[in-house]
Amino acid sequence: MGLFRKAVTTLGQALRLTDPQLYRHIGLEPAHSGEKVTPETALTLDAFWACVWLIAQTIATLPLMLYEAGDEDGEARLAKDHPLYRVIHDRPNADMTAVEFWTAIIACKLVWGNGYAAIQKRGDGSVIALEPLLPSLMQVQRQQDGSRTYTYTFDGLTTVYQEEDILHLKGFSLDGLTGLSVVSAGRHSLGAALGAERVAGTTFKNGMRPSGVFMAPSYLDKTQRQDAKAYLTEFQGAQNTGKVPVLEGGWKWEALTLTPADAELLKTRGFNVETVARLFRVPPILIGHAAEGHTMFGSGVEQVNLGFLIYCLRTHMKEIEQALGMRCLRPGERDRFYAEFNVEGLLRADSKGRAEFLRGMVNGAIYTPNDARRYENLPPVEGGDHLMIQGAMMPLDVLVEQAALAAAQMMAEAQAAAEGAADGADDPDEATDDEIDAVTDDDLKGLFSADLLRG
Repeated sequence: MGLFRKAVTTLGQALRLTDPQLYRHIGLEPAHSGEKVTPETALTLDAFWACVWLIAQTIATLPLMLYEAGDEDGEARLAKDHPLYRVIHDRPNADMTAVEFWTAIIACKLVWGNGYAAIQKRGDGSVIALEPLLPSLMQVQRQQDGSRTYTYTFDGLTTVYQEEDILHLKGFSLDGLTGLSVVSAGRHSLGAALGAERVAGTTFKNGMRPSGVFMAPSYLDKTQRQDAKAYLTEFQGAQNTGKVPVLEGGWKWEALTLTPADAELLKTRGFNVETVARLFRVPPILIGHAAEGHTMFGSGVEQVNLGFLIYCLRTHMKEIEQALGMRCLRPGERDRFYAEFNVEGLLRADSKGRAEFLRGMVNGAIYTPNDARRYENLPPVEGGDHLMIQGAMMPLDVLVEQAALAAAQMMAEAQAAAEGAADGADDPDEATDDEIDAVTDDDLKGLFSADLLRG
């Protein structure tokens, strides 16, 4: 007991005895199912692993850009010359690519509730590298002056970081200091899922047969019981399915009444998949669990991706963008520069949908033709950098004004025609009724064409 107390006290110096992380690390966090729920055991659940993998790698593979804001009427541009651009977009440190780094830190946030990275800076304060740190080895404390310190213990070496030297991604939090772990908050649901997996494994181990008992004709002594157990092991396990034991000396097999149908094991495991997906706000169909009537074909794919982006990914991406602006940009740069994910790849529809979208954007003078071509990864064309709009489209007030002018012009022409008719009533050159009747259709066609040419 003395050694256990010493071990707990030593661990408590880094985690504090009142810290829930202490009990999670030593496996004492209770779950209703009786299963030991830790980040490591939770990751053995295929649904848990799939959710973490899906969110982390989807965000990590989206382009993370650094922009410089333009003037009031100017357009923001990529800040490729800024040292932070290469760090967050290409290579955060000497050992990792951007995809590897963001996958790791986002996965830590999802599993432990917090993702940490040490910020390495030049003398002028510009960021040159980001090094990921294990959340299980980090302790965050609030100081009396309101600042935070990060104590990291690894391989017997303890390092204390100030808050401006740590990129901290927090999950859902109640105090703003650290994020809550999904494993801790959902330990009862995860414990139930682990228990169901254990039952399923035991069922396969026993050959998927209903449980039963062998009945001996009489009481057995210790040696006979051991011999019987050793003999029966030859018929246990899925690999021995189909083998038939030979029962001698009055032995009988008595099957129990419990059947797989009564247990409904498959339905329980399917419900657990939905429960895990609910913890991460992931549509179950994206991790391979399709409920009745759900499909990943047709127009439903775009809507599923849109819901996944809005209700799941956007929260994580926005936190990364704001954390980078707060910790990785110098105070004088925060009003001009900002980081932002490009999510166009997630919103791409099928060919027909993209064609309709781009047609509307070009016809509405929002995209130039070359903007639309860049959207499809096509080279620009000459003359395609001008905004265009349909000629028939015009503001309603302009259309009313033009209609009023046209009406006034028609009235003026009608009045002038009436006055001319009155003045020329006795004109000797006026045609008579007989002359009018003598005009042929060809004469009228020629006159009409001549008038058009003069007009």
